[in-house]
Amino acid sequence: MIFLKTFNNSAALVQDDQGEEQVVLGKGVGFGLKKGDKIDESKIERRFIANSHQDEVNQVKEINASTIDLTNKVIQMVEPLLNVKFNDFQYLALADHIDFAFSRTEDNIDISAANTRWEVKNLFPKEYKISEKVIALINKEMNVNLPVSESIFMTYHFVNAASDNDQVQETVEITELIGGNY
Repeated sequence: MIFLKTFNNSAALVQDDQGEEQVVLGKGVGFGLKKGDKIDESKIERRFIANSHQDEVNQVKEINASTIDLTNKVIQMVEPLLNVKFNDFQYLALADHIDFAFSRTEDNIDISAANTRWEVKNLFPKEYKISEKVIALINKEMNVNLPVSESIFMTYHFVNAASDNDQVQETVEITELIGGNY
């Protein structure tokens, strides 16, 4: 596998042995490489075929390298605790959520989830407890202080990963319906 271009230290464009371009993710996967260098494939944690997943490739380009590294840590923590496997869509949705949570925090924006907090905590207690641990990890790793409401939104990602459902919005709507917010 040959290095073509870096997006950041954790995301790179590569070409496989069949000449197909891929975007690969992993800690340090693109660090210090020049075009034509061989990639250390042991560093690859996720891969996207560039031509068939162009939307995902574009999304990866926009996500901060530290967020990709942090998302990998979160998934490594969560998958064994919930006995789930995040698919590529779920991975990108979670990375995008974490990245945007940093932006909201920097801008002092807290999206209140108070109207669904009770329902989420009681309907998905295991996922909610894990989301609290994830928020603590994120706060420590990134030296931020995400609002408590992020635990609710993180819980939705974990519920969807466990249910083989890619649509976070459906879980939000169901929770709101149960909570009488529709």
